[in-house]
Amino acid sequence: MFHEWTDAESFAEWMCPRPARATRVELDARVGGALRIDVADGTIEFVVTGEYVEVDPPHRLAFTWRCSNWPDPRLDTVVTVTIEPQGVDQSLMRIRHRRLPPLLASSHEDGWTRIAEQLARVLDA
Repeated sequence: MFHEWTDAESFAEWMCPRPARATRVELDARVGGALRIDVADGTIEFVVTGEYVEVDPPHRLAFTWRCSNWPDPRLDTVVTVTIEPQGVDQSLMRIRHRRLPPLLASSHEDGWTRIAEQLARVLDA
């Protein structure tokens, strides 16, 4: 599962809650490396950028998250993904998005839930 978070081709397949799509993904999954996700959602286009602050394969990944269509596109939030093995062929994934203002928290909680469901479908296929 960690690979799907660090490989641009895999990441583009499941990232963004549908019907939104990642149209371009660049990932340099090392501490200090950059990430960029160009997103198209109908007629709306925006860019998510960030920097990896923790890369601990295969268990933990953290990166900053800035979005060009936020009220303050300079707002620096942090996404942390933890993956814990649960038996032979299952894992528990947790996504925590910190420093989100209340105005954005609800929509991002829904978005991350849908994204996690999409990733689960990709892994099951």
